[in-house]
Amino acid sequence: MGINVLSLFDGMSCGRIALERVGIEVDNYFSSEIKPYAIKVANENYPQDAKNRLGDITKIDGYSLPKINLLIGGSPCQDFSGANKERLGTDGIKSGLFFEYVRLLKETNPKYFLLENVRMKKEHQDFVSSIIGCEPIIINSELVAPHLRHRLYWTNIPFTEMPKDKGLKLNDALING
Repeated sequence: MGINVLSLFDGMSCGRIALERVGIEVDNYFSSEIKPYAIKVANENYPQDAKNRLGDITKIDGYSLPKINLLIGGSPCQDFSGANKERLGTDGIKSGLFFEYVRLLKETNPKYFLLENVRMKKEHQDFVSSIIGCEPIIINSELVAPHLRHRLYWTNIPFTEMPKDKGLKLNDALING
């Protein structure tokens, strides 16, 4: 018997891919995504989930979904990112979609949740932590991919150790490398 998942800002169903790789069985994978190309890729790879593509996050009623065991997602990072000079945080239009994640966290009341985002100003990180109710775990993606990217993960999933360093370099990702 599997779990029911709600993946917000789903992209091409990377959450589904990750769950599959660690052997977690999924009964229902509900997802929110608005980018047509990402949805097309997700439907190609997971046609069984096409009926559960919910579209625009602002239009999802979490109370109408069956019991959700795991809520995952990473709201847009543009207004948190250091690459954006303004760094408006949740006051920005895109990163303000964080509040939709929070709304659906309350409406679905899952057993487990995971929220991912970029490294951000300490004041923004503290604000997110105060709303989510936990401090983030900081993981540098270079441990598992050939690029330097620090990410913040807020979760209630028990976490005991960092991923093992795979020692990947750029050539490992290049087709002719």
